[in-house]
Amino acid sequence: MGIKHFALLLMAFPNNALSQTHDGSHGSTPSAYAGEETRLIKSLSEQDLEEIAHGGGWGLARAAELNGVPGPTHLLELAVEVGLTDQQREDIEAIRAQMQADAITAGERFVAAERALDEAFQQGAPNAEALKRLVAEAGKARAALRLVHLNAHLLTLPLLTNAQVSQYSVLRGYSDDPCASVPEGHDPEMWRSHNGCN
Repeated sequence: MGIKHFALLLMAFPNNALSQTHDGSHGSTPSAYAGEETRLIKSLSEQDLEEIAHGGGWGLARAAELNGVPGPTHLLELAVEVGLTDQQREDIEAIRAQMQADAITAGERFVAAERALDEAFQQGAPNAEALKRLVAEAGKARAALRLVHLNAHLLTLPLLTNAQVSQYSVLRGYSDDPCASVPEGHDPEMWRSHNGCN
């Protein structure tokens, strides 16, 4: 492209990336990450670190939660509404306690792995071999943490009736209340009995 054509292009697009601001500097859009450079571990917010430290779910069990497999923590919060028996509460509480203990341990490993990766870049730039190892360790630690939470959902499901699972889904806002109306063509009594309606 000749200089003449380039000049015409600039005139046609005066607000292109090469234009300058009034102070003479090149215009730019701040990164969505701006401000995160002050984090202790760049990939994790203070809220992330706090939730992981307490064994919180951190959204890692969504594959179960949003596909109809309830988790122990929210079930215990909704124990009355879901109609948990005393035995169910006791069994689910045991699952929740073990999940939290395992999640705290797995979370510590994950945070340590993320810290190691972060520190490697703080010190300059890791070589390809070190980077591959650090990323693999962080990925493995995150997978282990995720497994803790998903496994707790799996252990909880067999303790519940179908009606309790449906009620949990309604209470959490994932589905409509099947007891609110009987679909056309269904026997009302059978429908309500099947869905555990009162």
